Amino acid sequence: MIRLAREADVPAMLAIYAPYVTDTTITFEYEVPAQQAFLERFRKITVEFPWLVWEEEGQILGYAYACHPFERQAYAWCAEPSIYLSPQAQGRGIGRRLYLALEELLKLLGYRMLLALITGENTRSLAFHQKLGYRFAGELKTSGYKFGRWLSVFWLEKQLQIVENPIDFPTKWGGFGQDNQKICDILYNLSLS
Repeated sequence: MIRLAREADVPAMLAIYAPYVTDTTITFEYEVPAQQAFLERFRKITVEFPWLVWEEEGQILGYAYACHPFERQAYAWCAEPSIYLSPQAQGRGIGRRLYLALEELLKLLGYRMLLALITGENTRSLAFHQKLGYRFAGELKTSGYKFGRWLSVFWLEKQLQIVENPIDFPTKWGGFGQDNQKICDILYNLSLS
């Protein structure tokens, strides 16, 4: 089932993330963050954005969250989603359901554009995003260096909703009222889809 992540989930989420750092070019981090650093990252992000986990029989199998892709206020209606799955979660539709739930929550908060930054070697993620309606927006050629080689990165974009003339900035997640029935319905329905 999909649920909102809690601080107690940080060790399990970090265990999922660590092999992406040490064994892949999916993330450009060189070193696995310390648990306290990952907890601080979680706290900082969840002030403004939802962070979701997929849990089965008490085990976290994956997580998804969003953050700001850029700092300037004019970009306030954009969000950058991220997802990480354990090996036993891959190929089961869990990623799609986590992402769709995240997108629905971001829409509720008032975001209009999603921007995904994906390493060129990560062909599975590129295909995954394209299936979910993301389209190619640009390439940053040989812009990252990891494991002794230069890697290109692709920007993909997806418009969540049309916001012609916004009255307000998107609502911060921390002030949204996370026991909201609408949120519960979104998470429940997408857990079953």
